[in-house]
Order: sequence, then C-alpha cells, then structure tokens
Amino acid sequence: MSGHSLGGKPHPYGNPPVHDRVHSARDGHRRKASVSGPDAPALHQRVVPIVRRKGPADRDLEGLISSAMLASDKQLANVVNEVEAISKALETGDVDAKSLRSVVHPAVWYAVKHVLIERELRQLALTDDLTCFYNRRGFLAAATQQMKLARRNSHSMLLFYCDLDNLKFINDSFGHREGDRALVRAADALEEVFRDSDILARLGGDEFAVLAFEASPRNQDTILHRIEKTLHKANEDDPRYALSFSVGVARFDPVDAADLADLMAQADSAMYEKKRAKHTPLSRNA
Repeated sequence: MSGHSLGGKPHPYGNPPVHDRVHSARDGHRRKASVSGPDAPALHQRVVPIVRRKGPADRDLEGLISSAMLASDKQLANVVNEVEAISKALETGDVDAKSLRSVVHPAVWYAVKHVLIERELRQLALTDDLTCFYNRRGFLAAATQQMKLARRNSHSMLLFYCDLDNLKFINDSFGHREGDRALVRAADALEEVFRDSDILARLGGDEFAVLAFEASPRNQDTILHRIEKTLHKANEDDPRYALSFSVGVARFDPVDAADLADLMAQADSAMYEKKRAKHTPLSRNA
C-alpha cells in the first residue's frame, strides 16, 4: 500500500497500442470539457458530447456482468435462450411454420423490448451521468467480477484512489459548471492513462477509483508519472487553475487476496495521508 501526490507517460505498462489512444466508446456517451484557452470567455466554456473508447477486454468484462445478470433475471434468460434456439434453427433450416409464427407474433417482440428496456435502465444505474465512468455501484459490481477472474488466474492488480484537489475552490471561484468541467477533464486524463481492460469509476464528488488489471508494484511509479504528465498537458489548455490528484494505491495479491472492501479501505487511507501531507496551490497565481 502506498500513496502519491500528483499534479497531472510511456503507457503504464509500456507503449500503448494504437487502439488505446483512440476514442471509440467505453461506457456510452459522456461529456468532455471543450478545449478553451486563457482568453476564452467563461460563458463559452461548455461541456460537449463524446464517446468513451471500448476495447475487447471491456466486452469480456461486460460478458461476465451479463452472465451474472442472466443468472439473476430468469425472464431475460428465457428470452435470450428462445431467441438463440430460433436463430440456430433458422441457420440450419430446421424450423417449422409454428415456430416462425411465434417469432413474428407482436407479443413476443413486446416482451423482448420490455426486457431490453429494463436491462438498459439497470445499466444506467451503474453509470455516472457526468463522466460516463462506472459509478460506485457499477464499480463494485465490475471490480468484484474482475477480482474473481484475477484470483482464478493468479493475476496481480493495483487499485488507485484518486482525489481531485481543490474542487471546492474551483466551484466557489468559477461556479459549479466549471467544477463539472474540471471533473470531466480529470476523467479524460485518467482514461488516457489507463488501458481498456482497467475499470474506471467516479465514486462520487471529487473521488475516482481505477482497478488496473495485470498491474504490479513495479508498474506503480510508471503509472503515477503518466498521470502527472497527462494532467500537466491538460493544464496547458487552461491557466486559471491547475488540475491535480492526490493518489493512494493498494495492491491486490491473488495468493493472499483481500476482499474488495479491504482493498478500497487501504487505497482510501493512503490517499488521505497524501492529501493531508501535501500543500496544494489553489491556482497557478496563488
């Protein structure tokens, strides 16, 4: 367990492949702060839509969560099984007129639509509206599944607790709209640093968490340096205040694995130690 204080690198685990640097869609649409220079009027600083990137590892993780959802939702599981059975029959040509009539019956499609809408609402309940990272509930669900996978495959992981410094100062000085923009810019920086396989979340307020898969203590300083470098680059776009994180780190050891609650408590404690120990300038002109 360790902490680190940051002001905003090669990729955390080496140079990132091309797909790691391209936005394609992580958790659906999210808002990203528009780039604006020091002379841009405050009223013109706004938040615009963007999509999060999504990689193969995200789909694997979604598969784990989907499997859990199917196991707990018999209605959804029955619909999925029926559709799969009919699809296989259509592919082989082994389907009778009665089956085809049942497929095209309006009640069938109404039931499918109803189940899919319920599933979409459930997904929205796992997502932070501002950043489109996981929220606390989504993070707990996804991280729990990832920890089971890591324990089974003997993979080490690192949990990063990142607290955005001076959010209250930003809100008080520039308004809550600018505070939201700062949170989105901070989320953008984290997404640029971490990989598609990592789980990113905004736990609430100014706190973010990242569970980095297949990461070990030897990767820690590299990752922290990359966060610092990425935030420094983001700060060049707006000189009114400097984005910085206070970061606590805890290691998941698959051999002597702590549960998620213990791991979060370790990282949270390390983060607050760094928060208390450092003096964060309120702005670049302070």
